Amino acid sequence: MQIGIQEKMALEIHYIIMALHLIVGFVLVFLAARAFKKTKYPPMALLALGFSLIVIGDTIIGDVVEFLQEGIFGEIIEEGIGIAGFIVLILAVKRS
Repeated sequence: MQIGIQEKMALEIHYIIMALHLIVGFVLVFLAARAFKKTKYPPMALLALGFSLIVIGDTIIGDVVEFLQEGIFGEIIEEGIGIAGFIVLILAVKRS
């Protein structure tokens, strides 16, 4: 019975960390989007897009894949979206 309580606590901590990850990630996306809106500087739009892809790929897609137990195909999709986000960030930095 003790293991069940520990597993429940670990699951609750996982959800809290996931929520914090989403909040911090979307605050970063919001700030980048607001900076683009204020400056109209195209690399800022790329930053917002890149951060969005990373947050979506790492948190949302990753947890959906974990929940559905998609295996390696799901992990490939998750990592592919994250890599796409990093490529967009590289483009933003190069263009600035």
